[in-house]
Amino acid sequence: MTVEPARPFDWDGPNGDRWVANQARLDRMLGPFGEALIAAAEPREGERALDVGCGAGASAFDLADRVGHDGRVVGLDISRALLARAEVLARNLTPAVEFRLADAATAAFARDFDLVVSRFGVMFFDQPIAAFRNIRSAMKPGGRLAFVCWRGAAENDWTRLPMGAIRDIVPPPPPPGPDAPGPFAFGDRRRVQGILDQAGFIDIDIRPFDHPIVFGVGETPDAKIDDAVDNAVSVGPLERALKGCDAATATRALAAVRAAYACKVAPEGVVIEGAAWIVTARS
Repeated sequence: MTVEPARPFDWDGPNGDRWVANQARLDRMLGPFGEALIAAAEPREGERALDVGCGAGASAFDLADRVGHDGRVVGLDISRALLARAEVLARNLTPAVEFRLADAATAAFARDFDLVVSRFGVMFFDQPIAAFRNIRSAMKPGGRLAFVCWRGAAENDWTRLPMGAIRDIVPPPPPPGPDAPGPFAFGDRRRVQGILDQAGFIDIDIRPFDHPIVFGVGETPDAKIDDAVDNAVSVGPLERALKGCDAATATRALAAVRAAYACKVAPEGVVIEGAAWIVTARS
């Protein structure tokens, strides 16, 4: 792993640790969105590809399969824990993927990538226009950009369901500013278009992509619901919402969340709705 300086974001702390602990579960949930991203990116044999916010490497591994031995894939992230997990998962894989600890918003790049992709990794930039300008500096003229990002919170059950369930039990956290980094920072299509325009990209295409998410699995309906609740607490918005609550309030809140997920049980698990944008552009 090539180590470069990285700013101390939360992803290089508790958030990254939680994602490592839940890596297999999260890759299962997000798999259909990653597949749609790779399809839109159209990686080709022999290309050089950069995966921004690569996490534990799922998209980077898919890219490597497609660019082949004559291509090159670099996965970039700011989380040491996630990159360490990626290195473990990459053992004995061919073609190989190179992982780097760096912030794509500020890292120095050689202008040699044919393709840049990101699976839910670009919504956390403090200054997204400057960040995408820097990403463009990594791309050959005419190079392709493709990323998937969440649409609005109200369209995504993984936050809408639990937060709606506890609305009358736990005071809601203050809403983030309209341009604040976060999972839903790119929910407004016009904002995404404007960021990429100002960063110098052309041929920008932003399309909705909706897909069910299997949020909880298990042998029985109760086990599926239990897994969904655990998932919401482990990596969803509930962890922050319940922080500081007394035990009685937390118990009431989790019972309400459990009831909400009970309405979503299907044979394959607790199935909820996910809503994203698939974005493509050229340098």
